[in-house]
Amino acid sequence: MEWTSVISKAVNYIEAHITENITLDHVSKHTAVSPFYFHKGFSMLCGYTLMEYIRNRRLSLAGGELLNGNISVIELAMKYGYDSPDSFTKAFSRFHGCTPSSVRTGKHAVKVFEPLKLTISLKGGYVMDYKITQKGSFTVLASAKEFSYEKANQDIPTFWQEHYASGKGKYVCGMFGINIDPQMGNEKFEYMIADIYHPASDIPKGFEVRTIPAFTWAVIPCRGALPMSLQDVNVRIFSEWLPALKEYEFAAGYCVEMYDTPDKYPKGTADENYYTEIWIPVKKKS
Repeated sequence: MEWTSVISKAVNYIEAHITENITLDHVSKHTAVSPFYFHKGFSMLCGYTLMEYIRNRRLSLAGGELLNGNISVIELAMKYGYDSPDSFTKAFSRFHGCTPSSVRTGKHAVKVFEPLKLTISLKGGYVMDYKITQKGSFTVLASAKEFSYEKANQDIPTFWQEHYASGKGKYVCGMFGINIDPQMGNEKFEYMIADIYHPASDIPKGFEVRTIPAFTWAVIPCRGALPMSLQDVNVRIFSEWLPALKEYEFAAGYCVEMYDTPDKYPKGTADENYYTEIWIPVKKKS
């Protein structure tokens, strides 16, 4: 999977359909990458979720049209997919730092947000430590919730905070964070905060027992304070490791983060030596 080509195809598709109803599913189908992995790769490599990028491009184009033409705010709102002039004005003001009317009267300039141009520089071979290992199926006790790809980066940390604030941490400490999208083709996915399930234990209210299938996993170690260590490794997975991976490819819509026991480290999850792993299901390329 060459991510430079994938991102380039995505950007070209967005530019060609910028005034239409573009969804993650539309773009991922055009690039022949599942929504599950396209969303991860695009966000990690580009620094924006797909919809943030599309929104910024639309507002940038709208600012240019407002400066250079006689189009009305109502027409711009309709053209770029806003329900009302008010919602467009609010979004425009957040992005440009001024209202459409102040731009129209020449009191303020507008911001420019150009189409992405992604370049990945490989530095030779497999640049990340990882191991390929077979793991049998395993069963977890989990607190599960559905998330949209668009808001996952903000909503999942809140989910963890709510988990502990509500007292659920006494039942599930959070050994795993598990993303699940078996069809690899949805706008939403399931995320679980989970521990290994012990059959002799009761299932507390609000929790469920789930089985993670057997896979061949690429296990990628991370060391360092959270969340930066995991964020850095995730970026490197898509920018360095995946493009250089010659023998394997993604196999299924699962991704597991395994967290070591924080009590083992002087600063807990903020310790510079705190250990985590990212597990990605892989298969041999045909």
